[in-house]
Amino acid sequence: MHPQYHRALKLRLAGKSYGEIAKTLDISKGSLSLWFKNLKLTRAAQKILEEKMIIARKHGLFENNRRRTQAILIENKKIKKAAANEIKPLSRYELLLVGATLYWGEGYKRETRGKGHGICFVNSDPDMIKLFISFLRDILQIPKEKLRVNIRIHPNISKKSAINFWAKVTRIPQKRFRITRQISRASQRKRPRNSLPYGTLKLDVSGHQNFFKIKGFIEGLIRQT
Repeated sequence: MHPQYHRALKLRLAGKSYGEIAKTLDISKGSLSLWFKNLKLTRAAQKILEEKMIIARKHGLFENNRRRTQAILIENKKIKKAAANEIKPLSRYELLLVGATLYWGEGYKRETRGKGHGICFVNSDPDMIKLFISFLRDILQIPKEKLRVNIRIHPNISKKSAINFWAKVTRIPQKRFRITRQISRASQRKRPRNSLPYGTLKLDVSGHQNFFKIKGFIEGLIRQT
């Protein structure tokens, strides 16, 4: 439990708004909303909050907040667009660096008695999957026909929708996909339906040569540190 939870609870029960509590305890409104979404307030606390809402509306605070939020959203969109435009088409060397870095972060890297392992890459981000497939194809010269694809899904996810989704992302025929159903101990079958709605995709390629080639790319990157 968060160390500030009990102080936040005391303030909420006293009729403090999320904004007031967040400012006092330096806690995000999002966290407070999650903590107290099912909290039943006393009538006295509800009355205090209602009176604050009326005062806020009279002073135009909600409209000011809306305008400020909208301005921030517009600014963030401009920043994001400008940053995206800084990325030019990747050269072969740049794709090599990107692919090696992706595998460094998300791929299976453990060697087994010096024999290595085939390439194994798992992720739920479709754009990352597409970029890594480009790396396999253009840098390691591995065609899609050599890829083994396995979708890992939780019980609440539709097998059909997951296959349709990843087949469209990868442009790999649906008949080549395999499904693995898994249950998270933490979720205990209560995982929200919007969490990993299409599961995660596992890409496998047999052969230790390409595995060690990627390991070599990663070692080359490490030398730059």
